[in-house]
Amino acid sequence: MAGLSSTQLNALSTTNLGALTTTQVSGLSTTQAANLSSTQLNALQTSDVAALSTAAVASLSSTQLNALTSTNLQALSTAQAAALSTTQAANLSSTQLDALQTSDVAALSTAAVASLTTTQLNALGSTNLGAFSTAQVAKLTTTQVAALTSTQLNLMQTSDVAALTTTQVSSLTSTQLNGLDSTHLGALSTAQVAGLSSTQLNALSTTNLGALTTTQVSGLSTTQAANLSSTQLNALQTSDVAALSTAAVASLSSTQLNALTSTNLQALSTAQAAALSTTQAANLSSTQLDALQTSDVAALSTAAVASLTTTQLNALGSTNLGAFSTAQVAKLTTTQVAALTSTQLNGMQTSDMGALTTAHVGSLASTQLNGLDSTHLGRCPPRRWRASPARS
Repeated sequence: MAGLSSTQLNALSTTNLGALTTTQVSGLSTTQAANLSSTQLNALQTSDVAALSTAAVASLSSTQLNALTSTNLQALSTAQAAALSTTQAANLSSTQLDALQTSDVAALSTAAVASLTTTQLNALGSTNLGAFSTAQVAKLTTTQVAALTSTQLNLMQTSDVAALTTTQVSSLTSTQLNGLDSTHLGALSTAQVAGLSSTQLNALSTTNLGALTTTQVSGLSTTQAANLSSTQLNALQTSDVAALSTAAVASLSSTQLNALTSTNLQALSTAQAAALSTTQAANLSSTQLDALQTSDVAALSTAAVASLTTTQLNALGSTNLGAFSTAQVAKLTTTQVAALTSTQLNGMQTSDMGALTTAHVGSLASTQLNGLDSTHLGRCPPRRWRASPARS
């Protein structure tokens, strides 16, 4: 067979060509295969198509491949599918591509996959789209990824979604991201989530934002966190709020913090509370400040405590006021101390009374002093009372 010229082979009837054995067909050269007519190729038995050498398959023109019936195309072995060039793959019809066996789709070279048109990809059914390997998915162009529907993305293996590069993820549209189910959204790595633009994150529905895992939330950058809407922040699970990095918490605006529910504010860890700036602390509502866990109140920096308004301090309950450390009390301004009620002063730890400076004591009014119980009065060093007003 290998000695037959192309002219001789071309002259064979489809009946005689179909009568060739698989052994004979396997011996066809690249030149012989490349010169067979489309009619002759389709006259081969499926076993004969499977017997063609990978070199012979690689020599077929796009016209020859395009003319193959779905039955004969499905007869290709994984080795033959792997031999298809980028030109051959890119010129298969959408119907032919989706007619390939899943094993053949998985065998396509990464270069062949990267050559597929968006029309071809959009026509892929769930079975074949799910057959892509992580290596193939990683080689998809941003144009190809951006053209996939949310339904198609959800049909991929979760390992394939996790294989998307940060560049590919950044090409996803808001519609695609919002269309991801919680399983596929949860498959995104922290690096992938961190690679999302603020525009992409802002477009996430509260449902999808709430579906993010604590690991994913912990990877949000300061820019991403600072650009979340108040509604989105409140859509986070309390475990997610606690997972935000201290840098991310410190990047939140007063508007964002003011909009947090007491439940989400209470989810802040002591490290996050300690990261609150003076501006952030001073702009919390009185209700929010008093809703903080006592451990968080105790974790506030001394600068943050010194920035609190008298309105905020006056609204603090005895439990949270009693959580102040001696270092925090020592940094209170005289204006802040002068605004505390006797009840609040008596709610402090007795050790905190000992942390009051001479200036603090000097700012206390007679009403405050007269309202102190003997225990708290007795804890303040006598030398500091010299600057205080006379006690009636």
